Amino acid sequence: MLIPARMSEAEEQRWVTVMLDKLAAQESKRVLGDTELSERAARLSELYFDGRARPASVRWVTNQNTRWGSCTPAEGSIRLSHRLQGMPEYVVDYVLAHELAHLLVPGHGADFWRLLEAYPRTERARGYLEGVVAADRLPHLPTTRGE
Repeated sequence: MLIPARMSEAEEQRWVTVMLDKLAAQESKRVLGDTELSERAARLSELYFDGRARPASVRWVTNQNTRWGSCTPAEGSIRLSHRLQGMPEYVVDYVLAHELAHLLVPGHGADFWRLLEAYPRTERARGYLEGVVAADRLPHLPTTRGE
């Protein structure tokens, strides 16, 4: 967040609080529950995989900090990292489509990527996620004034 240098510390704190509240309100509107996530997966399967990818369960998890999602084809379970919550819908849809594709083709071979080409925003979503990873690796600027 950029803040004009002319703001006092009190104004800065007030502005940051207002903006964080706005962001939290927007994010809460975009966060799907597990039920909605399962329904979304079913829609994506119909749209891009002719309904052939049928997960037994789809849910958010908080223990995936190095992966965006995972799939256990033998169980039909799909798990998405909570870090995706609040990201653009097309990014969440891409990760869901990626994991749905694993229900049909395990691994990341040529057949898998050909199948995933059905999702039209694959490259855009992958670029977005790569940007998030790159930004996380950048040194963070100090948060207090004068440093």
